[in-house]
Amino acid sequence: MSYQSFQAQAVKYFFREHTDVPNGVIDSPAAWRGNMRERQEEWLIPLSDTDLDELSQAVDALTAQNVEMADVTRENFSLPTLSDKIAGWRDEIAYGRGFVVLRGLPVADWGVDKSAYAYWGLGHHLGTPGAQNPQNELLGHVVDYGEEKDNPIVRRYRTTGNIDFHCDAADAVGLLCLHTAKSGGQSRIVSSVSIYNEVVRMHPELIPRLFSPFLLDRRGEHGPGEPEYVPIPPCQFGKDGQLRTFYHSEYFRSVERLDGVEIDADAMKLLDLYDALCLTPEFQLDMWLEPGDMQFISNHTTLHSRTAYEDWPERERKRHLLRLWLSL
Repeated sequence: MSYQSFQAQAVKYFFREHTDVPNGVIDSPAAWRGNMRERQEEWLIPLSDTDLDELSQAVDALTAQNVEMADVTRENFSLPTLSDKIAGWRDEIAYGRGFVVLRGLPVADWGVDKSAYAYWGLGHHLGTPGAQNPQNELLGHVVDYGEEKDNPIVRRYRTTGNIDFHCDAADAVGLLCLHTAKSGGQSRIVSSVSIYNEVVRMHPELIPRLFSPFLLDRRGEHGPGEPEYVPIPPCQFGKDGQLRTFYHSEYFRSVERLDGVEIDADAMKLLDLYDALCLTPEFQLDMWLEPGDMQFISNHTTLHSRTAYEDWPERERKRHLLRLWLSL
């Protein structure tokens, strides 16, 4: 199998080496702020005609052999020159600012199937793709399924509503934009390292609580007899000097719906403070993803969100993104 199961990917992501609580703020290239929008040339990378030709040839070669997406590997999806660029992008995601946006995949000309295949193949050169739920969904379709009215704990990407800042259970997450909304649907990211540093400055007494477990609501995505929540410390600090953060306010908060579960006062104070800082324009980088844009971000150093949107009435024009989870 050329991809990881949902469980294996999550185990790898959450196994974050930890030595001790750091002393003071953290100096890191991932500690950027909202003024990163003024340095767009650093993170918005146009794909060249040569890059696109190589991607196209790789897709055409495998589809001519009837190779299913699940059987794609880094070895059979050949990118002899583009692979060097991809290695640089991977290092930037894992050890640099924590995100890149690739622009120019010709989704209108290639169509959904070829575009998705190219996206999946490129993902194998960035890392190891993984399933996004226990049903082993490999490429998540971020569209409105109209489920919000019937399910108060629906996964928010399946609605048109606002999505709060959070991380996903994989080293990195990618989004390929196929169609934009009629209005809204803006991508927003913040540096979790910068948010951490601001908490250090404002409330240093709360920092140790970030390195102790919060209870994460599993929202029904667990097997029979398994617990309905899991304890996860939001922050871990490794001997390599990297702060790795998992944050999901909505799932940390909704755990109180379960019998006998109560959020302690320091945890609630941190959730309120963290959420408020994420919503501060000083920390946010907003971007409008265009058709053909591929956004890749680290789930260890970057939080992402999305504004609510109004969709087109025509089915073929509805907002549609493909999501990819990767272990780096």
